[in-house]
Amino acid sequence: MSRLRILLLVVAALALALPSSAQAPGRIAAIEIQGNQRIEADTIRSYMLVQPGEPADADRLDRSLRALFATGLFRDVEIRPEGTRVIVRVVENPIVNRVGFEGNRRITSDTLRGEVQLRPRSVFTPAAAQADRQRILEIYARRGRFGASVEPKIIELDQNRVDVVFEITEGEVALVSRISFIGNENYSDSRLKEIIATREQAWYRLLSTSDTYDPDRLAFDRELLRRFYLRQGYADVEITGATAELAPDRSGFFLTYTINEGPRYRVGSIEFPSTIRGIDTTGLINEIPISVGDWYDGDAVERSDNLLTDLLASRGFPFVAIEPRVTRDRDARRVDLKFEINEGPRAYVERIEITGNSRTQDRVIRREFRLAEGDPLVAQQVRRSRDRIRSLGYFSDVQINTSPGSAPDRVILNTQVAERATGEFTLGGGYSTDAGFLVDVGLRERNLLGTGIDSRANVTLAQRRSQVDISVTDPQFLDRNLAAGADVFLIQRNLTDTSGYRERRAGFALRMGYEINEHLRQSWSYSLVDRDIYDVAANVSRFIAEQEGKTLLSQVSTTVTYDRRDSRIEPRQGYVARVGADFAGLGGDVSYVRARADGQYYIPFERLLGDPDYVLVFAAGGGYLAPYSDNQSRIVDRFFLGGENLRGFALGGASPRDVSTNDSLGGEIIWTSSAEFRFPLPVPSELGFIGRAFVDTGGNWRLPSSVNNSGCPATFPNCLRDDSTPRVGVGVGLSWRSPIGLINIDLAQAVVKQDYDQTQVFRLGFGTRF
Repeated sequence: MSRLRILLLVVAALALALPSSAQAPGRIAAIEIQGNQRIEADTIRSYMLVQPGEPADADRLDRSLRALFATGLFRDVEIRPEGTRVIVRVVENPIVNRVGFEGNRRITSDTLRGEVQLRPRSVFTPAAAQADRQRILEIYARRGRFGASVEPKIIELDQNRVDVVFEITEGEVALVSRISFIGNENYSDSRLKEIIATREQAWYRLLSTSDTYDPDRLAFDRELLRRFYLRQGYADVEITGATAELAPDRSGFFLTYTINEGPRYRVGSIEFPSTIRGIDTTGLINEIPISVGDWYDGDAVERSDNLLTDLLASRGFPFVAIEPRVTRDRDARRVDLKFEINEGPRAYVERIEITGNSRTQDRVIRREFRLAEGDPLVAQQVRRSRDRIRSLGYFSDVQINTSPGSAPDRVILNTQVAERATGEFTLGGGYSTDAGFLVDVGLRERNLLGTGIDSRANVTLAQRRSQVDISVTDPQFLDRNLAAGADVFLIQRNLTDTSGYRERRAGFALRMGYEINEHLRQSWSYSLVDRDIYDVAANVSRFIAEQEGKTLLSQVSTTVTYDRRDSRIEPRQGYVARVGADFAGLGGDVSYVRARADGQYYIPFERLLGDPDYVLVFAAGGGYLAPYSDNQSRIVDRFFLGGENLRGFALGGASPRDVSTNDSLGGEIIWTSSAEFRFPLPVPSELGFIGRAFVDTGGNWRLPSSVNNSGCPATFPNCLRDDSTPRVGVGVGLSWRSPIGLINIDLAQAVVKQDYDQTQVFRLGFGTRF
């Protein structure tokens, strides 16, 4: 073998004997982790951008360092190469042991704890503490406390743990000191201040947050101003600015709204062009709340859109789309309205799905829907269904959305509800001229076991009237349009001042009612009541004394109600009429037929006077009691006039009377009427004061034939006064929606009366539950 070949073999053998590191100098043989206590070494290596066997590139090592810092797990990280090894030394961030708050009185610690990101057993970082500090400041700013300060304090513990305590100085509330308007030529600042939701600070707003600056409320105010001007005919109005300036001492805000009113328009013409065959547009103008010559009203246009859609759906055209078109003539200051009637998309309800009802049964919600699976999708019916579900009072939020179904013309109604507490315990008190001081205690469950059944027990203790009542009502008995219920009650009345006796009623009633349509309703009831007249005064009228003792009443009643009011709680327009009858004599000790009727009509003056609290109310009522089967009416069944139904007169003060004892006897016929004008007072509207001026009239007469002058005492042979002459009371009143409930004060004068009538100038009533 040649020397050259031997030399090559020796070189090859030496090459095989050398270690691999000598073959690839600069590669990483191992990554060694130091300083870690909780975090596994492999976890740390997984964050790095280099691994064993790869080149020890300086740029990748630097990016690995930044990646480890970005995890938020480490307070300090050091990476250094040592030969073929890479040493990674870490100092772990501490673990949060506890998060506390000090100095917070206006906001609870539980509320703040739910807002911050740091939690026990989470990793603490200074950045997280500063983010939480900023979040707490935002919460206080939302409540008007812009001078608040927050300082996070870190308390180090053993085992690399820390307590985080946010030291809070809440500061004073920065209230709205002044509200100004620029560009308002037709409405004063004071009128516009009543429109917006924000209020200037005042001493009487202790229980309100309306004078606290809120950026969201500022945006809401802009919309309220815009809608107000649109209602008044300013179709071109623009709210070009709403700014808030914080005072230099951070004690309050100055708000400024900039308005470009534009001209005011009247309605010039109204048309209903239609592209759908078969639709008769004749008479549609009579169905909408707009007429030619009226000031333009943007809200009325929107309401007209909904009304026309609903009307055409009821006429057999469920798939219509109404598009209001507004054409302005700025020179003539007139707008022409066109409600274009076009074919809308055809869609049918494939399925109704309900979610979120963890307690309330599905059937309780489904029975409130005004449309069923397979019906045409009518927007008005969806809105009505949503409103009916909300009015149940079982849910804090109700949303109905649509999603595509199995076919292009099929949709799924997704109903999302959020349950709310439906149990109530109430404790209240008050005073009224008729009942005296009273205490009221109640227990109620409006959704018993999720079935929709309303059950309640109530106890009222008063000086002149006390009552215990237990009732249960199923608003959809057997899942039908039938409300059924039962009552058990005990009532005691002290009528010593009025008629010289006390009265006790104990019994039960069975009730049921049904809706004939959205506005018409009928109810029926059966009552079995044991009545007792007792504690009759020694000098009481003979006509009352002879009725002392017990009687049993067995009575069937019915009432038909037609209600077209805009609100049942606080109506401002519309009307309601009720007609009813009682039939007694199906057993028991008394037999009669008693007819009743009453109604109210509300006329708003908002368009004329610019405030919704201007309302004229006409009310009237009447009753007729007709005994039969040779029975005579009893005092507990007759009508009494005075007090609440005829202001200016005491309770029963305008009824037939035994003037020898001054006892009211009541009458078998009654009628009342009232005209009341309600108006705002020159005080801030949020105080809740409403003024009233009224004229009440009424009559009450006809005693049974057994009550006649032959029963009068010899010293007063003509003791009975039974006169059908009308009585009239005139007065003014004040209603206050106070924080403790509604308070009514009336001052009335009886201007048409008889000399034996009992009058009452002052009436007071208030009460509340809490």
